[in-house]
Amino acid sequence: MTDRRKSAEKTRGRPFAPGNPGKPKGARHKTTLAIEELLEGEAAAIGRKCVEKALDGDSAALRLAMERLAPVRKGRPVRFTMPPVASAADVVTAIGSVLHAVAEGDLTPDEAATLSTILEAKRRAIEIVEIERRVGELEALLERRKL
Repeated sequence: MTDRRKSAEKTRGRPFAPGNPGKPKGARHKTTLAIEELLEGEAAAIGRKCVEKALDGDSAALRLAMERLAPVRKGRPVRFTMPPVASAADVVTAIGSVLHAVAEGDLTPDEAATLSTILEAKRRAIEIVEIERRVGELEALLERRKL
């Protein structure tokens, strides 16, 4: 019998035995189902009690209520002036404008990192299109020389 830990490299990507696909989609854990059953019909009363405790000054209840009333935003629309990016060279100017916006406090460093990633993806896409165009031109030139 083979020790599974020693052959882990061979079994990557196939964690279940053949014919066993694992849990079906949408399957839920027994504990989750039990808790939902306990809370069924009590959500309004529990919510009311949490609000009462928050109003009485319970900081944990207050934090919980605020997280539900005004959840932390995962992102925001970013508005600042960025030059158009039509070539790979334009990306350098655009990244400069992102850096300037961070320095001015218009963008957070996290927002700038996200925008820089997007600009880098655009640069790669522009370069791929440019390389494809140049290869096409070279192929056409070679084809004409053969004739």
